Amino acid sequence: MFLYNRVNKEELKERLQKETFKRITISFYRYYILENPQEFRDNLFRDWFPLDCFGRIYVAREGINAQMSVPEHQFETFLETLSKYEILYDIPIKYAIEDDGKSFYKLTIKVRPKLVADGLDDDSYDVTNVGKHLNGIDFHNHIGKENTVVVDMRNYYESEVGHFEGAICPEADTFREELEIVTDLLDDQKDKKVLLYCTGGIRCEKASAYLKHKGFNDVNQLHGGILEYARQIKAEGLESKFVGKNFVFDERLGESVNGQVISKCHQCGSTCDTHTNCENPGCHILFIQCTECAKKYHGCCTPECADEKVSGLKRPIEKRAGFGNSRKYRKSLSLMTLENSK
Repeated sequence: MFLYNRVNKEELKERLQKETFKRITISFYRYYILENPQEFRDNLFRDWFPLDCFGRIYVAREGINAQMSVPEHQFETFLETLSKYEILYDIPIKYAIEDDGKSFYKLTIKVRPKLVADGLDDDSYDVTNVGKHLNGIDFHNHIGKENTVVVDMRNYYESEVGHFEGAICPEADTFREELEIVTDLLDDQKDKKVLLYCTGGIRCEKASAYLKHKGFNDVNQLHGGILEYARQIKAEGLESKFVGKNFVFDERLGESVNGQVISKCHQCGSTCDTHTNCENPGCHILFIQCTECAKKYHGCCTPECADEKVSGLKRPIEKRAGFGNSRKYRKSLSLMTLENSK
């Protein structure tokens, strides 16, 4: 048995579209010291590939972080495989807010140095000394209270389509950059109650420990992240304090939490929250694009990329629009918006 995918992307996507059964999109993570990450990775592939499980799973010496799509008729069998491993036994599972069953089209399990690329030396602080875990309802009730600050620990392209009311949303491209910005922004607010949140909770585990190491006294994190918050709020019939869409790292690229659209097309400025990758294979930068601009620019981020896609010519990498600073580049797309409005 080969322990990796051997079918090309186009065929896999075609197979997915032809499936007649439903799929369940889930995510889970756990920090846990693994003695042999590669062996664990290979065993997971042997367990999950025969069940037609898809997903993107990262395994490291420090644990596992998984986003998956599991056939509904195989779900109980899948859960049984989890009980085989101490790291996965009784692990909390988060379910997608909106699920069309098309979140992933293949099974990818990779061994990485870390679950979250933070660029930090874990030996320099106690990574296990994390903040207090708040369930969705408690987190909801703390928002807006005096001496409380809410911080989005995701990248800016995630928060631009959805975030909690009144949250600080740093303009960061990476998690490491995010940690530095948040630490500086809140340097004079170390006695306030800090509420951290992210998509599923894993980034807040590292962030809360780091802030406590930096002297913050009352650090709290949303247990289960936005995914679990949305589920609990819906179950209690409460009005969501998260507005817009929750960005997800799969084929969907987002799922609406409260139905609002709070962002705009990067090219024409119309109300839109649809992320896409530039269809010029030499660029592929992530940006927000409405259907009209997708037609006008052939699914590309700029006229230059559209011309390159049509002509087949390729610019040197350093001349591509987003090279070296994707955030600065996305902001520059507003110039195109201004031009189109004239």
